[in-house]
Amino acid sequence: MSWAASFAPLREKNFAWYFASRFVNTLGSMMANVALAFAVLDVTGSASGLGQVLAAHTIPMVALLLWGGVISDRFPRALVLQVSNIGSAISQGLIALLVLTGTAELWMLIVLAAIHGIVSAISFPAMASMVQGLVPRSQLQPANTLLSLTRNSLTVIGPTVGALLVVTAGSGWAIAVDAATWLIAALLLTGVRIPARDQAAEPSSTLTELREGWDFFRRTTWLWAVVLGFGVLNGIHSGAWFVLGPVVAQNTIGRQAWGYVLSAEAIGLVAMGILMLRVRLERPLLWGMLGMFPMAIPMFVLGVEPHTWALILAAFAAGAGVETFSLGWNLAMMENIDERMLSRAFSYDALGSFVAMPLGQLAFGPLGAAFGYRTVLMTSAIGYAVVVALVLCSRSVRTLPRAPLQPDEPVQAAAG
Repeated sequence: MSWAASFAPLREKNFAWYFASRFVNTLGSMMANVALAFAVLDVTGSASGLGQVLAAHTIPMVALLLWGGVISDRFPRALVLQVSNIGSAISQGLIALLVLTGTAELWMLIVLAAIHGIVSAISFPAMASMVQGLVPRSQLQPANTLLSLTRNSLTVIGPTVGALLVVTAGSGWAIAVDAATWLIAALLLTGVRIPARDQAAEPSSTLTELREGWDFFRRTTWLWAVVLGFGVLNGIHSGAWFVLGPVVAQNTIGRQAWGYVLSAEAIGLVAMGILMLRVRLERPLLWGMLGMFPMAIPMFVLGVEPHTWALILAAFAAGAGVETFSLGWNLAMMENIDERMLSRAFSYDALGSFVAMPLGQLAFGPLGAAFGYRTVLMTSAIGYAVVVALVLCSRSVRTLPRAPLQPDEPVQAAAG
């Protein structure tokens, strides 16, 4: 794949506006992730409090994802994203205000996190399925890679800058920046102009559309096999890495070093993204699932003996592997699922993949307190690798090929 072909999606006007919107939003979110974690720790002083706030976001998001998929298949996806971005700006702005004024209490953060979770449930299926309608089919890999590469490049500096803001100005400022970027992202989406999709003569009910999505999901073996596996993997990852990780880090390598570790993971993502701009990814799910094995390494290192450089190297390898899976999964979905079903397929994917995350967020704090944080981290790392191996036992996962290249249809006829 030539460099010209790698950057061809940016010459599509609709994709360029969408790309700019995602860029701005990601810039704020990467700082806010670190800032929110330490803001909650400052308010509560416990891993359990952080787990409750994270779960408050995840639970409503998981509960409403299927509804979000129906909305995104029924209405223009750019409009769905705009409305969602405005809702996120409001919820994040209120969190920033509470933190900056020193009036934040745990219950307030939980309520606002839940509101943000509701908005995320609506926006996620639209965001995940929108790219297919913005570029020709032959440009799906470079389009998805460019989005990932930009997101991951910002992730390199985001956690470090966020951690610096926490240490110098306070966590509220990073969250405030995130709120502003949600508003800017909504404005940039006004540049996306896609004709409305053809609708059926008699619109189906929500339940009918959900049932159609479920029938497709259960008939597609590679889809439910990967989603089932990630239901467990994300539960482990969200609890071990995002709940216990900051707690162990601040007691060993320090908050700033934890930012370096998260940035190293992002550098791995970026490095693999650059490689994928030039290499066509065949057998997307086979290589994608193999890429998930390294994620167990930093969890194990954090549990055995936390050292900054060891964690940085392990996080780099994990990031490279995660990027391989992310690209492979998006290609598998976009090349093998009809556009009219795509948002619902992504919503069932997200529901199954995220359903155990609140359990991990809520359970790992008490588990760490009961059995020791490092013991739980080591056990989690081993369990993570075992689950990845079990998913690879599915032949449909190992053998799913890339869809054959076909003549591209005009982009303007794609879905909105």
